[in-house]
Amino acid sequence: MRAIVQQEFGGPEVMKVAEVERPKPLSGEVLVRVKAAGVNPVDVAVRAGAFPLLGEPPFTVGWDVSGVVEEAGPGARYRVGEEVYGMPFFPRAAGAYAEYVAAPSRQLARKPASLDHTEAAALPLAALTAWQGLVDLAKVGEGDRVLVHRAAGGVGHLAVQIAKARGAYVIALASEPKHTFLKEIGADEVLDYRTTDYTEAVQDVDVVFDSSSEGTRALEVLKPGGTLVSIMEHWNQELAAEIETAGRRFAGVSVEPDYAGLEAIAALVDEGRIRPHVAAVFPLAEAGRAHELVASGTVQGKVVLTTD
Repeated sequence: MRAIVQQEFGGPEVMKVAEVERPKPLSGEVLVRVKAAGVNPVDVAVRAGAFPLLGEPPFTVGWDVSGVVEEAGPGARYRVGEEVYGMPFFPRAAGAYAEYVAAPSRQLARKPASLDHTEAAALPLAALTAWQGLVDLAKVGEGDRVLVHRAAGGVGHLAVQIAKARGAYVIALASEPKHTFLKEIGADEVLDYRTTDYTEAVQDVDVVFDSSSEGTRALEVLKPGGTLVSIMEHWNQELAAEIETAGRRFAGVSVEPDYAGLEAIAALVDEGRIRPHVAAVFPLAEAGRAHELVASGTVQGKVVLTTD
């Protein structure tokens, strides 16, 4: 099968198309014929060596997949021919930039029926990050005021929609050109972080969803008992102690495979309450171009690779 393999850390050019052995599913696993693979900022960081999750090369990056079950091991949840999506093995290697991926069936869910594979592949890592932070940890519900940093990005635009689907009032931070998009997907207020100090414009927030490493500033807008959900600083015990000493809750999110979360997300998608925005699609062989675009930091929504 074809896969994107790198032999060294470096720029996008180190990723090359190679012929590798097709994996075999073990008990409880399925072999997925990958139709599309999502590209995330963590993929870029791992490729470059800035975030060495996978150790030394050679390896294949990528986690988000959507495809069709080609083989099913004994005890697997799915049958041959079923369409599935997910983010298997994270933070260990999944090898998603490939034509086939073998994964535990309980780390996958049935693909949302209303989405094609390209759209479905844009969901898992970003949507699960938002779901696990906002729903599992912060327990966002009806009437909560939620502030979302980087609201037009891959994780952010899904966080906005998940919070709205839970009945929250959503305040989105993004540059001015992205404001129309954010209002279209449900944001109640949109602030330009480049021209407005949100700590002066916003007060009495129940949840701050922070992907910007500005956790300490959350104290200026969080109401007592409110929750800081931190993606970039989930490991920061000093920040956690500062937030909790001030009478607020700290919830660090390190996303993990979660079929129950994927099923809940798929249900909301099929109800028309969540929709991933795919900004660009590239063939597998052009993974380097996809990485360049993601690394630019200008993407509104997600970037996806296709294998056909």
